[in-house]
Amino acid sequence: MSDGRGAATPQIPVLLYHAVMDDPPEWIAEFTVSPARFTAQLDAVAAGGRTPVTISALVAALRHGAELPERPVVITFDDGFADLPCFTAEALAERSMPATAYLTTGAITPGGRSLLPPAPMMTLSQVPLLEQYGMEIGTHTVTHAQLDTLPAAALRRELREPKEVLEQLLGHEVAHLAYPHGYHSRGVRRAALREGYASAVAVRHALSSRRDEAYRISRLIVRRTHTVADVEAWMAGRGAPTAPLPTSPATVGWRFYRRARAAVKGDVFAG
Repeated sequence: MSDGRGAATPQIPVLLYHAVMDDPPEWIAEFTVSPARFTAQLDAVAAGGRTPVTISALVAALRHGAELPERPVVITFDDGFADLPCFTAEALAERSMPATAYLTTGAITPGGRSLLPPAPMMTLSQVPLLEQYGMEIGTHTVTHAQLDTLPAAALRRELREPKEVLEQLLGHEVAHLAYPHGYHSRGVRRAALREGYASAVAVRHALSSRRDEAYRISRLIVRRTHTVADVEAWMAGRGAPTAPLPTSPATVGWRFYRRARAAVKGDVFAG
């Protein structure tokens, strides 16, 4: 079995973080790590001999065969919690680690609409600061909706509006998307392509690879229970399956259930 070393080995860890804080709201606590644990995990990434790259670099390799470092890793963040432009960005910058932040624009815009429950969030005005720290910016929709349950017009809005908002703010293209909850379908992937996205990340809790699919890149979701040893295993290419992976019957069944629920209850947070 491969140990994740060398250019010929397929495993590329793409880590998914949410909040980094000591006292998170209960609804996001399962997907929160403490600052102390976060810095220890970053140090484990470095000690594992991995070179952090942005999602753009990975996508250039997937779509166009561009070169990657011998042992790449991608570090990503979803939503836009308040720690991101402060402690989290500083910890990454201190270690010269680029990362990609996928922002839910409705949650970080004062007066904006979001399905996310209350939590300390960054603000839209802080987005340029993330770039100053070396972070790449992507979108995570407007409201954090379950995209594979939406009618066509609502899906277009969730994909188009955050892209336009962030591009106007930053003055350059924003080309990468993260599916809320990782939920997507063939129709959603096609819509992302039509709206001008170069890639989209899912979850799948699997290691990515040079054969992964650019519109459902696999990520490893970091939970509060994950330890430095877990990160060390991922850096070695162990502890999770390797993408690409087929869509399981359970995933298809869960999608049909959520669509039926959305038809009755409308847009709801799926946490």
